[in-house]
Amino acid sequence: MPSPRTPRPLDHLVLPVEDLDTARIRHADLGFIVAADARHPFGTENACVFFADGTYLEPLAIASREDCEAAAREGNVFVGRDQAYRFRRGDNGFSAFVVGSKDADADHARFTQLGMSGGEMLTFSRPMAFPDGSEQTASFKLSFASDLRAPDFFGFAVERINVPSADRSALTAHHNGVVGISEVILSEPNPTDFQYFIQELACNREVDANSFGMSVELDGATVTVFNKAGLETHLGVMDPSRERGLIGRAVVYQVKNLQALGALLLENNVTARQVAGRLVVDPAPGQGAYYCFEEIR
Repeated sequence: MPSPRTPRPLDHLVLPVEDLDTARIRHADLGFIVAADARHPFGTENACVFFADGTYLEPLAIASREDCEAAAREGNVFVGRDQAYRFRRGDNGFSAFVVGSKDADADHARFTQLGMSGGEMLTFSRPMAFPDGSEQTASFKLSFASDLRAPDFFGFAVERINVPSADRSALTAHHNGVVGISEVILSEPNPTDFQYFIQELACNREVDANSFGMSVELDGATVTVFNKAGLETHLGVMDPSRERGLIGRAVVYQVKNLQALGALLLENNVTARQVAGRLVVDPAPGQGAYYCFEEIR
C-alpha cells in the first residue's frame, strides 16, 4: 500500500451542472476546449476539460434520472452524493475533488480503518471518444472518503484499470493558455476542523495553517481551505452565512499569458475581476465554482 505520507496527485474535480450544453458553451466562452459528451453506465454524463498537467474538470449532468435513482438505491455512492448535492445546493456547483490512486482497494481499506470511508467502492467501464475519431474503453475503480459534518463535499481516490493510449494533446491546447490546475479552494469557518480529512485524502500529514485557513500539498497542486477572512482577502468574496462544513469554492488555473487571457474574456463578454494578481471569474450557469487564473511564474 502506498505510504500515507506520499502526497497523491490531483486527478480531477467534479462540477455538477444542469446540462452539458450549458457547461460546454460556458467553458468555450472561457477559452477551454471541451471533450465529447460521455455517458456513465449509471445514468450520469460528463463533458470533460483536460489539461496538459494530467488533471481535468468533470462537468457532470444527469442523462437519465430513472437510472440515477435506481443506482443510488443500489448503493452507488457517486450518484447518491450527486443527488444529495443537487437537492441541497442546486444543479450548478463543485462537489468533490479526486486524487489519483495505484491501489483503490488499499485506499478503501485505509479510509475504512480511519473512519472516513464514504461507502462501498465503485468499479465501472465506459467508452471514451477522442478527437481523431477513435474510441476506447476506459475502466475505473473508485474508493470514497467523506466526513458526516460536510454533507455538501466529498472526495475519492480513482485507480485507472486500463488507460486509453490515444493522443489527447488536441484537447489540452486551450485557447486561454491554461496548462493545469495549481490549487483547489474550499471553505469552512474553522478550517482545521477538517484538517484530518484533507490530510488523509491527500496522503500528506504536513499542513500550513495561518489566519486565513490552511493548505495541504498534493503532488503538483494545493488544497486550501479558507475561512471567511480568507475568502474575502483571496477571492474578494463576502460570505454572510453561518453554515458549517466544507464547501467547494474555487479552482486556480495556471495560464501562459494573463494579459492575453483577459483580452479573450473581454472579447467573449465574460466579466473578470483582479484579485491579488489573479483574474477571477465568478460562477455562472455551467460553471459552478469561482475560476481563478494566475500566470505561470
